[in-house]
Amino acid sequence: MFTLSPSRRSFLAAASAGALTLTLAACSGGSAEQTAPEDVKTLTVIAANSPWTEGLKTLATEYQQKTGVQVKIEAYGNEQLNDTYKVKLNASSSDFDVMAFQVQDVMREFSRNGWLTDMTDYVSSDADWDWEDFQQPAREAVQLDDVVYGVPVMTEREIVYYRKDLLQQAGIPVPKTLDELKTAVSTLNDPATGTFGIAMRGSRVPLVTQYSSFLYSFGGDFQGKDGEATIDSPEAQQAFQFYGDLLRSDGPPGVTNMGWVEASALFAQGKSAFYIDADSQAYTFLDPTKSSVVDTVGFAQFPAGPAGSKFYNIVPQTVGINEFSTKKDAAWEFIKWATSKENTARLLSENTVPGARESAWADASAAEAFPAELVDIIRNAGESGVGHDRPQLEQVAQAREIVGGPAIAAIEGGDVAAAAKDAQKQFQDLLDSEG
Repeated sequence: MFTLSPSRRSFLAAASAGALTLTLAACSGGSAEQTAPEDVKTLTVIAANSPWTEGLKTLATEYQQKTGVQVKIEAYGNEQLNDTYKVKLNASSSDFDVMAFQVQDVMREFSRNGWLTDMTDYVSSDADWDWEDFQQPAREAVQLDDVVYGVPVMTEREIVYYRKDLLQQAGIPVPKTLDELKTAVSTLNDPATGTFGIAMRGSRVPLVTQYSSFLYSFGGDFQGKDGEATIDSPEAQQAFQFYGDLLRSDGPPGVTNMGWVEASALFAQGKSAFYIDADSQAYTFLDPTKSSVVDTVGFAQFPAGPAGSKFYNIVPQTVGINEFSTKKDAAWEFIKWATSKENTARLLSENTVPGARESAWADASAAEAFPAELVDIIRNAGESGVGHDRPQLEQVAQAREIVGGPAIAAIEGGDVAAAAKDAQKQFQDLLDSEG
């Protein structure tokens, strides 16, 4: 969901003034000093348009200067990217080597088809590069059945956005629990003045990813340890009811037609006291050309439920190796260099790429382009982060359609238990169809 815009670039340039500038010349030791195999002269990377890909273009130029290996980068929109992969990989194409992909949308399908290289030995081969430095949820997100299929290069979490001025005027502390959130939302809901207690996604499919953190914090998940559906568990039903009650009682009208675009716009316009969604939207609210809450927006960790504060900490983009590439070792050397501690911190500082390395976020100079409250949340994510924000199966679009049903029932004041029971059967049938 990260996108670059001229206004965001301008803001980030100002925000990061004085930030540490890391250069290759300053790097010493570690994986940043790796060289490519001598017989490889070119590598081709395919990736989605993103801040990481923009930063990679600079790194690619420097890698060629350092090793003599030319790195060609092809960047696409997400849908075009996936279509491109399927055409090429179905044909066992070896005309590209490094591939950046969306973990939760395609990794299961691509790995089943034999399109992704097993990178387990690669990531454990260099102690200085340090696989353990990557956040645990990010490492878990790029694995299936203990096989590593990529290196996480971007992360995203669900957080709470709030109006500092409204909370201060009402003498309300920043909610640390879901019960406190519910009370604060209810207190600040004032439709008569055009200010609602909370804005969130209420549309059936888009809401599923944001509902996930409520689900985890109530102690549930979409699937059990053995992969069975758990949509009608007591924890899931409580989470559905809580999510629906917030929007039905204290949300804006027409909420079941709202995705992140509509809900975030309400908060940006100052029409909502709270907004809960991905932290990748932070700069929308800090951009004076798009937001009226630039000086009043606050950031907080997802509130604790009965099971604690359990929020998604996902990998929207990871980088792996095409199984049909004839240059796998050379591709790994480039990936290892591009995702080193030094270069991850550099992209965090210069391109505001929310990387997955703990050491980069611990570097105050590298992280100072981000709001301090947001940096604290990311640094302290620890075991609170959950590495997925949707059901884990290949047919994820169909699964989201199913799971969104009980949430809609809750928002509309319907029978959540009956809707969850129906969704449970549909989701289990979908899981069974995948074996």
